[in-house]
Amino acid sequence: MPDRLPHILIFNPDQWRGDVLGHMGNPAAVTPVLDRFAQTDGVSFANAFCQNPVCTPSRCSFMTGWYPHVRGHRTMFHMLRPDEPMLLRILRANGYFVWWGGKNDVVPGQNGYGDYCDVKYAPPQPQRLLTNLHRLTGWRGAPDGDNYYSFYAGRREIPDGETVAYDSDWAMIDGAIEQIRNAPSGQPLCIYLPLNYPHPPYAVEEPWYSQIDPALIPDRTPTPAQSPRDGRQAGALGSQNDWSGYPSLMKGLYDGQQMQSWSEERLRELRRTYYGMCARVDHQFGMVLDALKKAGMYDDTSVFFFSDHGDYTGEYGLVEKAQNTFQDCLTRVPFLVKPPAGTPVQPRVSDALVELIDLPATVYALTGIEPGYDHFGRSLLPLLAGETASHRDAVFCEGGRRHGERQSMELESNGRPESLYWPRLRLQMAEGPEHTKAVMCRTALHKYVKRFYEQDELYDLQTDPRETRNLINDSAYREALSTLKERMLRWYMETCDVVPHEPDRRQ
Repeated sequence: MPDRLPHILIFNPDQWRGDVLGHMGNPAAVTPVLDRFAQTDGVSFANAFCQNPVCTPSRCSFMTGWYPHVRGHRTMFHMLRPDEPMLLRILRANGYFVWWGGKNDVVPGQNGYGDYCDVKYAPPQPQRLLTNLHRLTGWRGAPDGDNYYSFYAGRREIPDGETVAYDSDWAMIDGAIEQIRNAPSGQPLCIYLPLNYPHPPYAVEEPWYSQIDPALIPDRTPTPAQSPRDGRQAGALGSQNDWSGYPSLMKGLYDGQQMQSWSEERLRELRRTYYGMCARVDHQFGMVLDALKKAGMYDDTSVFFFSDHGDYTGEYGLVEKAQNTFQDCLTRVPFLVKPPAGTPVQPRVSDALVELIDLPATVYALTGIEPGYDHFGRSLLPLLAGETASHRDAVFCEGGRRHGERQSMELESNGRPESLYWPRLRLQMAEGPEHTKAVMCRTALHKYVKRFYEQDELYDLQTDPRETRNLINDSAYREALSTLKERMLRWYMETCDVVPHEPDRRQ
């Protein structure tokens, strides 16, 4: 363990796609803080992938270094139990003062937070907080309308007396800054900020709404379907003009979200709002970095910025996300890392394949902490220092369930037609093929998805980066498919379980 443990900032926005970053070449993304951070201070990983495309399973994964299948963390209601490792608890047990400000989605609510942090922050003025748009209905329109399940609310008004639309995220940012100003003397500080933005509903206030130029937003992946309402072709690439090559859940979402009549202009406005949400988070990230600098802590802080998963945001005519579909817009996320002073780093954008489970491995390497359990993450320190050798030859993501696996239907969500998530929940609670268990194996060149109850998927990412042509039955890709299947089998064998470090007595 080093003589002086670094401070740690884990800045964790929810549902940020990996391509909405200016330094990744997106002309519409307004992310000056992150762009400057990657240029001068840290490394931004262009090919970072989550291990499950929804919140709780992804968070359980990156807080342990385990894939979801290791202990069955595949739903929103199966979180880390007391006998399972968790990064924040390990840091706290090794001398860190852990401040947690934001959402949970990682440990069971009935167990409390005392084992995981010194402070689970609560805003001192809850009456200031705007009502969460999940709890409001006026902006959605009529249940049979085309906005009811779109998650689109648009530009949000700033209440009188406020300078921003003061919500939970703003409160958590204020709380983190206050904690930095009053950091405990002589003790390393870990700030964990799991924010809500840019998770939909898609809504953002000024000035971030108007910072986005809709004309600069890259074209979306067209909808591979004809609208059942008017028969017009909604758009397709190549010869694929229906949903037959895609997982059935995508068609189910398309039908249920009721957005078939949306024009490209409206979809672009939805995406403009999402980009504005990302711009707001970028600004908030800058506020926390400035606080660290003013407190004289920045150089001694290891900074991690990443999201738990992405968002459809109009791709394929869909919004929000799904639990067993693995397009890059859902699985590729921002992941930027700055080590503390004295640890080698070459600021840049790295093309290496990395996974979110590499987070705890990197923290353990930086701090010298022995976690006391087996995990599957790999330290990013060599990549930070400039190493260009292969970090991973493939990345993996998984989700869905088996038929009869009732505990994985998420019945606890009390899904009803008035829920924003009803188009997805109704399929998750049914025994059709839509919520089938599935797993992705992605290399730099190809993506393979194995599915239980419907056809597999195979994409050539060089010729078809939008993943619009399923080549699973193309004989020209037989060798590539065989290689990916063998790689997936080896991965399962390597990661199928963990043996505890403490043996039992045979008595």
